[in-house]
Amino acid sequence: MKNWLWSERISSLPPYLFAEIDRIRGALEQEGVDVIDLSIGDPDLPTPSLIVDQMRKEIEDPRHHQYPSYVGSLRFRRAVALWIQDRFGVKLDAETEVIALIGSKEGIAHAPLAFLNPGEVGLVPNPGYPVYGTSVSFAGGKAVEVKLDASKGYLPDFSSLSSNDKEKAKLLFLNYPNNPTGATLDGSDFDKILEWAETHQVLVCHDAAYTEVTFGGYEPKSILQSPKGMANAIEFHSLSKTFNMTGWRIGFAVGNRDAIAGLGKIKTNVDSGVFGAIQEAGITALENWKQLRDQNNRIYEHRRDMLCEGLKQLGIEFFVPRASFYVWCRVPTEETSAQFCSRVLKEAGIALTPGNGFGDHGEGYFRISLTASEVRIQEALSRLQGRI
Repeated sequence: MKNWLWSERISSLPPYLFAEIDRIRGALEQEGVDVIDLSIGDPDLPTPSLIVDQMRKEIEDPRHHQYPSYVGSLRFRRAVALWIQDRFGVKLDAETEVIALIGSKEGIAHAPLAFLNPGEVGLVPNPGYPVYGTSVSFAGGKAVEVKLDASKGYLPDFSSLSSNDKEKAKLLFLNYPNNPTGATLDGSDFDKILEWAETHQVLVCHDAAYTEVTFGGYEPKSILQSPKGMANAIEFHSLSKTFNMTGWRIGFAVGNRDAIAGLGKIKTNVDSGVFGAIQEAGITALENWKQLRDQNNRIYEHRRDMLCEGLKQLGIEFFVPRASFYVWCRVPTEETSAQFCSRVLKEAGIALTPGNGFGDHGEGYFRISLTASEVRIQEALSRLQGRI
């Protein structure tokens, strides 16, 4: 009998990291355990009221009740272009160098379909967001890992790639500020990466979801600010983290116009665009970005400082992030990442993310998210005492 239920590509996938954590957490909560979830980067802060109020107004407009543009309304794309220029000093053509996304994850997942032929190589960071490798595999490509070396500030190390992988590489995923490590790059780092990419004719797909979650006045760069950025890169941004809009599903990609056109061709065949009312609410967010961003970041910075002080008192080594809302910690016992996080979840009711879920170079580490209240973070630190 034919097995029509699942394709081989689905059957070969490991459980999605965060779905598995959610399953275990749910089982414990069914047993009455008060679980403090510090595992997933889902802001606990509400979407700002002026965005919600704009959505409330727009949803009554019957123009939004029909199919939206596949690539995003021109109004939204112009708002994106203005934000990119205001924030990074990069001028974009809103019609050809900007595209709306149903969240940046959607665009990232579709990118290899646009740029990879079967058997070609997509380079993915390790440790890194699991979707990069999965999306390459879905497109029939070969996902080849690029080590992020802790001793070098989690810069990508291209020296270990084989000559064959370099020859077949068509796409490179990057992510700075980085998930899970919180590492950042400066402009010269992006310049060097783009020079490497140009030499090997590789398109750089930069996931910039965390550029606006920053501390101490730090302002991360866009890869498009580099001289070769517009020629060799596409950058993915999200309104989710900056404006507490994870459930709204809206983001955008900007950069090389041929790459944007390729991604747009995929989208016209697989989705019907972002709900128009959400795009209008997104415009309100982008027009008020600095005020809303700074309000959030004051809260996250206080949480970061409190958490890091508590971890220090517990004797846990950690990487102090200048951006993102993650703190990357070394496992303080002889256990593996998964063993440590599983034990802490069962014994203390604290959900952490094991580092090996981001690749084998994440082994020996775990990630803590700052997306919980100060009270819950303090309670988690108290529960960890005596369990490490």
